Amino acid sequence: MLNYYLHAENAKQALAALAKGLASVELSTDLNLSQQRFSLNEQGLILDEDNQLSIDELKYIAKKKQKIFLCCDGEFDPLEDRSSGYYKLVPTAGSPLLEISGVKMHISKGTDPFKSASEMAQQAVHSGDKVLDCCSGLGYAAIAAHRLGAREVISIELSPEVMGLRAQNPWSNDLGNEGITQLKGSSYELIDTMPSNSFDAVIHDPPRFSLAGELYSEEFYSQIFRVLRRNGRLFHYTGNPHLLRKGSGFVDGVIRRLKAAGFKKIEKIDHLMGVSAQK
Repeated sequence: MLNYYLHAENAKQALAALAKGLASVELSTDLNLSQQRFSLNEQGLILDEDNQLSIDELKYIAKKKQKIFLCCDGEFDPLEDRSSGYYKLVPTAGSPLLEISGVKMHISKGTDPFKSASEMAQQAVHSGDKVLDCCSGLGYAAIAAHRLGAREVISIELSPEVMGLRAQNPWSNDLGNEGITQLKGSSYELIDTMPSNSFDAVIHDPPRFSLAGELYSEEFYSQIFRVLRRNGRLFHYTGNPHLLRKGSGFVDGVIRRLKAAGFKKIEKIDHLMGVSAQK
């Protein structure tokens, strides 16, 4: 059973080719990982014998600019979860981003979510490291750490909705690679069960403060400090609420708590909306 992922730009390409009377069109149906040529007929787009999209269906997809549709087994449905809040994958020119109740969970402006997550990993991860990835989301930073040569990556994600979406996201497939372990649960609780001095690097990408304030606490930072080996490195994505609430000093508060937990060499990394630090 093959999965095909389509969004507004794909649909527009197919409709443009149909309008020109072409017999086929080249599309990416795996969210920009590869290109493939598909047949067209008077009715619409032929993905395979069981999956065909009519012109009306293509026009519908073309109108939904912030959604990705999974075409499979003769059906097409948006990649979203409304069971608790509103979770969905949103198309970009590269990898999809995760959006939760209207809030984008990745840096995407002027870059690509996978690329920005890779840059975060580069701030902390060296080849041969054992890495802890807190609040993994779609797993982009964990995959990037593994590609940087990490010998072991422990990836923690709490949300079943997020884990369900990433299981359907082609860009998250490498989470299944040997050397990456996926844990479901709270980073705040699970880190307490981990041995001291057991990680070379930690990537910490929590939800915004209003949703998970405990993950910005001195207590949690002290646990990260504890599990890091001497000279171990941390990259902590903070977002930029200081731009939303000017004068709040949010990031400065993060830095104060990291210092209180014992971290040194703390630096703001503005273009990644985060902070790097060392044990």
